[in-house]
Amino acid sequence: MSYRYLEHATDAFIEVKASTLEEAFVIAARSVVETILDVGSIEEKKTRQLQVAGKDLNYLLYNWLEDLIILTITDGFAAKSIKIRIEKNAEYKIFADMTGEDIDIKKHHFKVEIKSPTFHLMEINEDRGVLMRYLLDL
Repeated sequence: MSYRYLEHATDAFIEVKASTLEEAFVIAARSVVETILDVGSIEEKKTRQLQVAGKDLNYLLYNWLEDLIILTITDGFAAKSIKIRIEKNAEYKIFADMTGEDIDIKKHHFKVEIKSPTFHLMEINEDRGVLMRYLLDL
């Protein structure tokens, strides 16, 4: 139900703790947006949908983080509220509904640019709740 930054010399190393997989992926999304922008200044004016797939949970997390970085930095959308549904058939899929607004650098106080997520140090453990760790290359 939370995330925290772990010690790392150059990048953002993040640990998420949640009750469910869906909650963990929502918190991971929040960590991306909050690393880039001041989330407190984002208003819920527009909606966006996002679908992400991955052959396993690590690929799903990587693709999810990467698409959120693209949505924020490249497309210029600041997500405030995120609701997701995860399905598993031949692969995992996330169906996300987000509300937020177009980024205004002065209003949203740009903090740092995330280049990409990485598989290095990535882990997802579902033993007692969900523990997720991942590295964002800054």
